[in-house]
Amino acid sequence: MKKRSIGKTGLEITEIGFGTAPLGAMPDTYGYDVDEETAYATVRAIFDGPVNLLDTSRNYGFGRSEERIGAVIRERGGLPDGFVLSTKLDRDMDTGRFDAAQARRSFEESLEALGIDHVQILHLHDPEHAADLAEITRPGGALDELFRIKEEGLATAVGLAMGRVDMTMRLLEDRPFDILLNHNRYTLLNRAADTLFDLAQARGIAVLNAAPYAGGVLAKGSSQVSRITYKPVEEKSLAPVRAVESICDANGIAPGAVALQFSMRDPRVSSTIVGVSKPQRVAQTLAWATSKVPISTWDRLAALEYSRTDPEEDRVYLPG
Repeated sequence: MKKRSIGKTGLEITEIGFGTAPLGAMPDTYGYDVDEETAYATVRAIFDGPVNLLDTSRNYGFGRSEERIGAVIRERGGLPDGFVLSTKLDRDMDTGRFDAAQARRSFEESLEALGIDHVQILHLHDPEHAADLAEITRPGGALDELFRIKEEGLATAVGLAMGRVDMTMRLLEDRPFDILLNHNRYTLLNRAADTLFDLAQARGIAVLNAAPYAGGVLAKGSSQVSRITYKPVEEKSLAPVRAVESICDANGIAPGAVALQFSMRDPRVSSTIVGVSKPQRVAQTLAWATSKVPISTWDRLAALEYSRTDPEEDRVYLPG
Protein backbone atom coordinates (compact mmCIF):
# COMPACT_ATOMS: atom_id res chain seq x y z
CA MET A 1 0.00 0.00 0.00
CA LYS A 2 1.31 3.44 -0.95
CA LYS A 3 2.52 5.76 1.80
CA ARG A 4 2.57 9.55 1.89
CA SER A 5 4.68 11.83 4.09
CA ILE A 6 3.13 14.29 6.53
CA GLY A 7 5.12 17.45 5.92
CA LYS A 8 8.46 17.50 7.72
CA THR A 9 7.27 15.41 10.68
CA GLY A 10 8.94 12.21 9.51
CA LEU A 11 5.62 10.37 9.62
CA GLU A 12 4.44 8.29 6.68
CA ILE A 13 0.84 7.12 6.41
CA THR A 14 -0.84 4.65 4.09
CA GLU A 15 -3.29 5.88 1.47
CA ILE A 16 -6.09 4.31 3.52
CA GLY A 17 -6.65 4.73 7.26
CA PHE A 18 -9.29 3.18 9.46
CA GLY A 19 -11.67 5.23 11.59
CA THR A 20 -12.92 3.74 14.81
CA ALA A 21 -15.92 5.83 15.84
CA PRO A 22 -18.23 2.83 15.22
CA LEU A 23 -16.10 0.71 17.56
CA GLY A 24 -17.15 3.01 20.39
CA ALA A 25 -20.69 1.62 20.17
CA MET A 26 -22.61 4.67 18.88
CA PRO A 27 -26.09 3.48 17.86
CA ASP A 28 -27.55 7.00 18.06
CA THR A 29 -25.16 8.04 15.28
CA TYR A 30 -24.82 4.91 13.15
CA GLY A 31 -28.06 3.08 13.84
CA TYR A 32 -26.35 -0.07 15.16
CA ASP A 33 -24.28 -1.20 18.13
CA VAL A 34 -20.85 -2.87 18.27
CA ASP A 35 -20.02 -5.22 21.14
CA GLU A 36 -16.61 -5.44 22.81
CA GLU A 37 -15.44 -8.69 21.23
CA THR A 38 -16.30 -7.49 17.73
CA ALA A 39 -14.44 -4.25 18.39
CA TYR A 40 -11.36 -6.12 19.65
CA ALA A 41 -11.40 -8.43 16.62
CA THR A 42 -11.65 -5.42 14.30
CA VAL A 43 -8.66 -3.67 15.85
CA ARG A 44 -6.65 -6.91 15.62
CA ALA A 45 -7.53 -7.18 11.93
CA ILE A 46 -6.34 -3.61 11.37
CA PHE A 47 -3.06 -4.22 13.19
CA ASP A 48 -2.48 -7.41 11.18
CA GLY A 49 -3.10 -5.77 7.79
CA PRO A 50 -1.22 -3.43 5.42
CA VAL A 51 -2.84 -0.20 6.63
CA ASN A 52 -0.72 1.69 9.18
CA LEU A 53 -3.13 4.46 10.24
CA LEU A 54 -5.86 4.20 12.86
CA ASP A 55 -7.93 7.21 13.90
CA THR A 56 -9.94 7.56 17.10
CA SER A 57 -11.19 10.24 19.49
CA ARG A 58 -11.81 10.79 23.18
CA ASN A 59 -15.52 11.36 22.60
CA TYR A 60 -16.28 8.40 20.33
CA GLY A 61 -18.80 6.50 22.41
CA PHE A 62 -17.87 8.48 25.54
CA GLY A 63 -14.36 7.00 25.51
CA ARG A 64 -15.26 3.43 24.55
CA SER A 65 -13.44 3.58 21.21
CA GLU A 66 -10.12 4.48 22.84
CA GLU A 67 -10.63 2.01 25.66
CA ARG A 68 -11.23 -0.86 23.24
CA ILE A 69 -8.25 0.08 21.10
CA GLY A 70 -6.14 0.40 24.22
CA ALA A 71 -7.08 -3.11 25.32
CA VAL A 72 -5.68 -4.53 22.08
CA ILE A 73 -2.56 -2.33 22.26
CA ARG A 74 -1.88 -3.74 25.74
CA GLU A 75 -2.62 -7.25 24.49
CA ARG A 76 0.05 -6.75 21.78
CA GLY A 77 2.57 -5.20 24.15
CA GLY A 78 2.37 -1.85 22.34
CA LEU A 79 1.60 -0.45 18.90
CA PRO A 80 2.86 -2.51 15.95
CA ASP A 81 6.12 -1.23 14.47
CA GLY A 82 5.53 1.56 11.98
CA PHE A 83 1.93 2.07 13.03
CA VAL A 84 0.52 5.60 13.23
CA LEU A 85 -2.14 6.32 15.84
CA SER A 86 -4.29 9.42 15.57
CA THR A 87 -6.52 10.78 18.32
CA LYS A 88 -8.03 14.11 19.30
CA LEU A 89 -8.45 16.77 21.93
CA ASP A 90 -12.14 16.99 22.75
CA ARG A 91 -14.49 19.37 24.50
CA ASP A 92 -16.25 18.46 27.71
CA MET A 93 -19.26 16.57 26.40
CA ASP A 94 -21.56 17.74 29.22
CA THR A 95 -20.78 21.45 29.27
CA GLY A 96 -19.19 22.09 25.87
CA ARG A 97 -16.21 23.70 27.59
CA PHE A 98 -13.00 23.63 25.53
CA ASP A 99 -10.32 25.71 27.22
CA ALA A 100 -6.66 24.75 27.64
CA ALA A 101 -7.32 22.83 30.84
CA GLN A 102 -10.01 20.75 29.15
CA ALA A 103 -7.72 20.11 26.17
CA ARG A 104 -4.93 18.85 28.45
CA ARG A 105 -7.39 16.75 30.45
CA SER A 106 -8.74 15.18 27.24
CA PHE A 107 -5.20 14.35 26.10
CA GLU A 108 -4.23 12.76 29.40
CA GLU A 109 -7.41 10.69 29.41
CA SER A 110 -6.57 9.50 25.88
CA LEU A 111 -3.06 8.44 26.84
CA GLU A 112 -4.41 6.50 29.80
CA ALA A 113 -7.19 4.80 27.83
CA LEU A 114 -4.86 3.89 24.95
CA GLY A 115 -2.01 2.79 27.20
CA ILE A 116 0.60 4.95 25.49
CA ASP A 117 2.83 7.89 26.46
CA HIS A 118 3.01 9.58 23.05
CA VAL A 119 0.71 9.91 20.05
CA GLN A 120 1.85 10.30 16.46
CA ILE A 121 -1.08 12.50 15.34
CA LEU A 122 -3.11 14.74 17.61
CA HIS A 123 -6.02 16.83 16.34
CA LEU A 124 -8.11 19.53 17.90
CA HIS A 125 -11.60 18.12 17.37
CA ASP A 126 -14.93 19.69 16.42
CA PRO A 127 -14.45 23.30 17.62
CA GLU A 128 -17.72 24.17 15.88
CA HIS A 129 -19.56 22.22 18.60
CA ALA A 130 -17.84 23.90 21.55
CA ALA A 131 -19.77 26.24 23.82
CA ASP A 132 -17.37 29.15 23.23
CA LEU A 133 -14.95 29.31 20.29
CA ALA A 134 -12.95 32.01 22.09
CA GLU A 135 -11.86 29.42 24.68
CA ILE A 136 -10.15 27.61 21.82
CA THR A 137 -8.64 30.47 19.83
CA ARG A 138 -7.60 33.04 22.44
CA PRO A 139 -3.99 33.24 23.70
CA GLY A 140 -3.49 30.42 26.16
CA GLY A 141 -6.54 28.57 24.80
CA ALA A 142 -7.02 25.03 23.53
CA LEU A 143 -5.17 25.64 20.25
CA ASP A 144 -2.14 26.94 22.12
CA GLU A 145 -2.33 23.83 24.28
CA LEU A 146 -2.36 21.61 21.18
CA PHE A 147 0.89 23.12 19.95
CA ARG A 148 2.35 23.07 23.45
CA ILE A 149 1.77 19.31 23.57
CA LYS A 150 3.71 18.99 20.31
CA GLU A 151 6.54 21.16 21.69
CA GLU A 152 6.71 18.85 24.71
CA GLY A 153 7.36 15.93 22.37
CA LEU A 154 4.10 14.19 23.28
CA ALA A 155 2.69 14.41 19.73
CA THR A 156 4.60 14.19 16.47
CA ALA A 157 2.09 15.96 14.21
CA VAL A 158 -0.85 18.21 15.06
CA GLY A 159 -3.93 19.05 13.10
CA LEU A 160 -7.56 20.06 12.87
CA ALA A 161 -10.32 17.45 12.70
CA MET A 162 -13.66 19.11 12.06
CA GLY A 163 -16.49 19.57 9.62
CA ARG A 164 -17.56 23.17 8.97
CA VAL A 165 -15.54 24.37 6.01
CA ASP A 166 -15.85 28.12 6.63
CA MET A 167 -14.56 27.85 10.19
CA THR A 168 -11.84 25.39 9.20
CA MET A 169 -10.45 27.75 6.57
CA ARG A 170 -10.19 30.59 9.08
CA LEU A 171 -8.42 28.42 11.63
CA LEU A 172 -6.04 26.89 9.08
CA GLU A 173 -4.77 30.31 8.08
CA ASP A 174 -3.69 31.22 11.61
CA ARG A 175 -1.35 28.39 12.63
CA PRO A 176 1.22 25.94 11.21
CA PHE A 177 -0.85 22.77 11.24
CA ASP A 178 0.70 19.60 9.87
CA ILE A 179 -2.52 17.89 8.93
CA LEU A 180 -6.25 18.38 8.30
CA LEU A 181 -9.04 15.85 8.74
CA ASN A 182 -12.42 16.64 7.21
CA HIS A 183 -15.39 14.29 6.96
CA ASN A 184 -18.46 13.80 4.73
CA ARG A 185 -17.68 16.87 2.64
CA TYR A 186 -15.74 15.30 -0.21
CA THR A 187 -17.64 12.33 -1.57
CA LEU A 188 -19.46 11.25 -4.71
CA LEU A 189 -22.48 13.09 -3.28
CA ASN A 190 -20.90 16.26 -1.90
CA ARG A 191 -17.87 18.51 -2.68
CA ALA A 192 -18.23 21.16 0.02
CA ALA A 193 -14.56 20.71 1.02
CA ASP A 194 -13.15 21.27 -2.48
CA THR A 195 -11.76 24.77 -1.85
CA LEU A 196 -10.64 23.71 1.64
CA PHE A 197 -8.50 20.93 0.18
CA ASP A 198 -7.02 23.41 -2.28
CA LEU A 199 -6.03 25.68 0.60
CA ALA A 200 -4.52 22.83 2.59
CA GLN A 201 -2.48 21.65 -0.39
CA ALA A 202 -1.22 25.17 -1.06
CA ARG A 203 -0.06 25.45 2.56
CA GLY A 204 1.65 22.06 2.57
CA ILE A 205 -0.89 20.56 4.98
CA ALA A 206 -1.61 16.84 4.60
CA VAL A 207 -5.29 16.08 3.99
CA LEU A 208 -7.16 13.16 5.53
CA ASN A 209 -10.54 12.73 3.85
CA ALA A 210 -12.89 10.84 6.16
CA ALA A 211 -16.27 9.20 5.62
CA PRO A 212 -16.11 8.62 1.83
CA TYR A 213 -19.33 6.58 2.03
CA ALA A 214 -21.42 9.56 3.23
CA GLY A 215 -22.04 7.94 6.57
CA GLY A 216 -22.32 4.41 5.21
CA VAL A 217 -25.04 4.60 2.59
CA LEU A 218 -22.64 4.32 -0.36
CA ALA A 219 -21.12 1.21 1.18
CA LYS A 220 -24.19 -0.64 2.41
CA GLY A 221 -26.68 0.54 -0.20
CA SER A 222 -29.85 2.62 -0.27
CA SER A 223 -31.97 -0.49 0.17
CA GLN A 224 -30.41 -1.10 3.59
CA VAL A 225 -29.54 2.38 4.84
CA SER A 226 -31.90 5.36 4.93
CA ARG A 227 -29.36 7.75 6.48
CA ILE A 228 -26.99 10.15 4.75
CA THR A 229 -24.20 11.66 6.86
CA TYR A 230 -25.74 10.07 9.98
CA LYS A 231 -29.15 11.67 9.53
CA PRO A 232 -32.38 9.86 8.60
CA VAL A 233 -33.59 11.05 5.21
CA GLU A 234 -36.76 10.81 3.14
CA GLU A 235 -36.99 8.56 0.10
CA LYS A 236 -36.43 11.41 -2.37
CA SER A 237 -33.12 12.31 -0.74
CA LEU A 238 -31.74 8.91 -1.69
CA ALA A 239 -32.01 9.68 -5.42
CA PRO A 240 -28.34 10.74 -5.78
CA VAL A 241 -27.27 7.50 -4.09
CA ARG A 242 -29.43 5.46 -6.45
CA ALA A 243 -27.91 7.26 -9.44
CA VAL A 244 -24.46 6.10 -8.33
CA GLU A 245 -25.79 2.60 -7.70
CA SER A 246 -27.36 2.43 -11.17
CA ILE A 247 -24.06 3.22 -12.89
CA CYS A 248 -22.21 0.72 -10.73
CA ASP A 249 -24.80 -2.01 -11.25
CA ALA A 250 -24.51 -1.61 -15.02
CA ASN A 251 -20.77 -2.29 -14.75
CA GLY A 252 -20.84 -4.96 -12.05
CA ILE A 253 -18.96 -2.75 -9.59
CA ALA A 254 -19.66 -2.23 -5.89
CA PRO A 255 -20.68 1.39 -5.17
CA GLY A 256 -18.43 1.25 -2.13
CA ALA A 257 -15.44 0.63 -4.37
CA VAL A 258 -15.99 3.74 -6.49
CA ALA A 259 -16.84 5.83 -3.41
CA LEU A 260 -13.55 4.82 -1.82
CA GLN A 261 -11.46 5.19 -4.96
CA PHE A 262 -13.02 8.56 -5.75
CA SER A 263 -11.20 9.88 -2.69
CA MET A 264 -8.05 7.82 -3.21
CA ARG A 265 -7.66 9.16 -6.78
CA ASP A 266 -7.51 12.79 -5.62
CA PRO A 267 -3.86 13.94 -5.44
CA ARG A 268 -4.69 16.37 -2.64
CA VAL A 269 -5.72 13.54 -0.32
CA SER A 270 -2.90 11.90 1.64
CA SER A 271 -5.15 9.25 3.18
CA THR A 272 -8.82 8.30 3.05
CA ILE A 273 -10.24 7.41 6.46
CA VAL A 274 -12.82 4.62 6.37
CA GLY A 275 -14.92 3.80 9.41
CA VAL A 276 -15.16 0.08 10.19
CA SER A 277 -17.34 -1.85 12.61
CA LYS A 278 -16.20 -5.46 12.19
CA PRO A 279 -13.24 -7.44 10.76
CA GLN A 280 -15.09 -8.20 7.52
CA ARG A 281 -15.25 -4.46 6.78
CA VAL A 282 -11.46 -4.27 7.01
CA ALA A 283 -11.07 -7.00 4.38
CA GLN A 284 -13.83 -5.47 2.24
CA THR A 285 -12.12 -2.07 2.26
CA LEU A 286 -8.84 -3.53 1.05
CA ALA A 287 -10.65 -5.40 -1.73
CA TRP A 288 -12.56 -2.29 -2.81
CA ALA A 289 -9.35 -0.25 -2.88
CA THR A 290 -7.95 -2.49 -5.62
CA SER A 291 -11.13 -3.17 -7.61
CA LYS A 292 -10.84 -2.37 -11.30
CA VAL A 293 -13.04 0.55 -12.34
CA PRO A 294 -13.24 1.32 -16.09
CA ILE A 295 -12.54 4.87 -17.25
CA SER A 296 -16.02 4.91 -18.79
CA THR A 297 -17.50 4.41 -15.33
CA TRP A 298 -15.55 7.35 -13.94
CA ASP A 299 -16.76 9.45 -16.86
CA ARG A 300 -20.39 8.59 -16.13
CA LEU A 301 -19.94 9.26 -12.42
CA ALA A 302 -18.29 12.61 -13.17
CA ALA A 303 -21.42 13.66 -15.07
CA LEU A 304 -23.65 13.23 -12.01
CA GLU A 305 -24.77 16.25 -10.05
CA TYR A 306 -23.45 16.75 -6.54
CA SER A 307 -24.02 19.14 -3.66
CA ARG A 308 -21.68 21.84 -2.39
CA THR A 309 -23.73 22.72 0.68
CA ASP A 310 -22.74 21.59 4.16
CA PRO A 311 -24.22 18.08 4.56
CA GLU A 312 -24.32 18.41 8.35
CA GLU A 313 -25.71 21.92 8.57
CA ASP A 314 -28.70 20.83 10.63
CA ARG A 315 -27.18 17.75 12.26
CA VAL A 316 -27.67 17.27 15.99
CA TYR A 317 -24.38 15.85 17.29
CA LEU A 318 -24.83 12.65 19.28
CA PRO A 319 -21.71 11.12 20.87
CA GLY A 320 -23.40 7.78 21.51
